[in-house]
Amino acid sequence: MTNFEEMTLQDFSNALASSNPTPGGGSAAAVALSQAAALTVMVSDITIGREKWQSGWDAAEAAKLVAMPLVSDGFTLANDDTDSFVSVMDSFKLPKETKEQKEARSSAIREATYQAALVPLQTAQDALQLLLCQEQLALTGNANAVTDVGVASLLASAACKGALFNVHINAISLSENLSEPLLLEIAEIRKISKETSRAVMKAVYSRLEE
Repeated sequence: MTNFEEMTLQDFSNALASSNPTPGGGSAAAVALSQAAALTVMVSDITIGREKWQSGWDAAEAAKLVAMPLVSDGFTLANDDTDSFVSVMDSFKLPKETKEQKEARSSAIREATYQAALVPLQTAQDALQLLLCQEQLALTGNANAVTDVGVASLLASAACKGALFNVHINAISLSENLSEPLLLEIAEIRKISKETSRAVMKAVYSRLEE
């Protein structure tokens, strides 16, 4: 089983830069989610309890509630993304000499591919939930850290949209009854994340100009 959480940043970067197919974009997106969540927690913590930023306490507490579990969940999703890709590759190596073997192989490929779509879909869903709480944090949280909210938002947006690429590439190789719901959800998440990302950026820039 993969465990990126125990790697140093340099080791993870080296792994990404290697010629091995894993880790790839899906795992990188999930790690970006973790980093986005960590920054969000930081801004929340330096807002909550400080009288000057009392108007932002509620937004900070709501953001922290979403972000805190994602700091570790992002690494879990990175691991799962790599493991699911390996499962897809392994399924293609199954024997296909007999009719029974061919059917078993096709079933294994279908199941592994579907799972490989579900993992980045979870990354995208989680990243979207993080994005949705960042606008109010940017508007009302500790103004000294508003640019940190901006960076967190950019990372969350990259995690969301990047993960959707991996959902898409797996979905299009599935049968229509499996792919259609995935493709519809991709379109919906992409639309909402685009709108939300812009709203967060607008909030960050407006706060900078105060």
